[in-house]
Amino acid sequence: MSSLDVLRDRADAALMHTYARQPLEIVSAHGAWVRDADGRELIDLVGGIGVNVLGHSHPAVTRALTEQATVLIHTSNLYYTAPQVELAERLIATAFEGRVFLCNSGAEANEAAIKLARKWGRRHRGGATGIVALTGAFHGRTLGALAATGNKRYREPFEPLPAGFVHVDANLDAISATVDDGIAAVLLEPIQGESGVVPVEDDLVARVRALCDERDLLFMVDEVQSGMGRTGRWWAHQHAGVVPDVMTVAKGLGGGVPVAAVLASPRADVLEPGDHGTTFGGNPLASAAACAVLRTIEEEHLVERAARIGEYLRESLLSLRADGVPVAAVRGRGLMLAVVLEEPVASRAGRAALDCGVIVNAIGDSVLRLLPALTISEAEIDEGLRRLREAFAIARTEGGA
Repeated sequence: MSSLDVLRDRADAALMHTYARQPLEIVSAHGAWVRDADGRELIDLVGGIGVNVLGHSHPAVTRALTEQATVLIHTSNLYYTAPQVELAERLIATAFEGRVFLCNSGAEANEAAIKLARKWGRRHRGGATGIVALTGAFHGRTLGALAATGNKRYREPFEPLPAGFVHVDANLDAISATVDDGIAAVLLEPIQGESGVVPVEDDLVARVRALCDERDLLFMVDEVQSGMGRTGRWWAHQHAGVVPDVMTVAKGLGGGVPVAAVLASPRADVLEPGDHGTTFGGNPLASAAACAVLRTIEEEHLVERAARIGEYLRESLLSLRADGVPVAAVRGRGLMLAVVLEEPVASRAGRAALDCGVIVNAIGDSVLRLLPALTISEAEIDEGLRRLREAFAIARTEGGA
């Protein structure tokens, strides 16, 4: 048996079967590359599902972790620590005036935002607690975040879920028609990542902001996947020229370390001592890593770079058509892109890609999601696309084309 087979058997016996894992054992990584147990190096175009914004093992992150671990790892939120305050200040500087609650994951951030919206509605909307979310949305797998999620595949096995959520299509008339006296907030992702990188049009984002102002609602954006400079702005909603009342952040914030945040404007900042909490959220170790990520993105101008390199990646993906790859479209922004295929070969292509030395993420049978590091080079994109081209040739052969 190979070492992968042995590890897979151990995992099957010891770990719950909650993931359909790919046949790859990653033992180390650097930059845009990962190394498997056989010593092969693969180009990572998924980046831990958008987490590794600086690539793997970035020196700034490893240095921050090493230095912080030698002096203070955890204290709880009963006390003050400088890294936590610095992290909150840096987040505010990239986004909008407000205050920050720090936690551990995107689902936790959205849970906190849901609680905030309900308390705000009770205080400012005559007891309203409802939240409008979009069809196709994904906000997490905890019960409250799952209730906000608009995908039945994730929801139905765990019903009944918390009440108070209404799902509508990304259409202003539909959203407006749903708002009544029981609604406190509208929650949306500027780009729906788990649905296959589906952007919400800038004009609609701006109109929803205006609707919330008109109807006295909270406008909340989930930037868990689309934030941290990935789309060519610090936050994807900034393309629409709007400022939300509440924003949730995670994934790339810690560059691989679990950390998340909720940023609330002064209008929305209603949580008080005892309303919410977390044991690990924003501890010195995670906060130091996140500060290093934010500092590096700023100093190395990676937000602007994501826009430029993202266009290069988009054009490179479209050029695959010349080699017979069935690319119908490339959608998304910056380095948050999806290849939409004319044929249902995404799953086969994703598996073949591993054999060819490149990691992509198949969303169903017709979409490949790409979320590479903001530091990826044009040469690495060229090599990744060369390997992906080979993978499609294999997938076509396997499919009998």
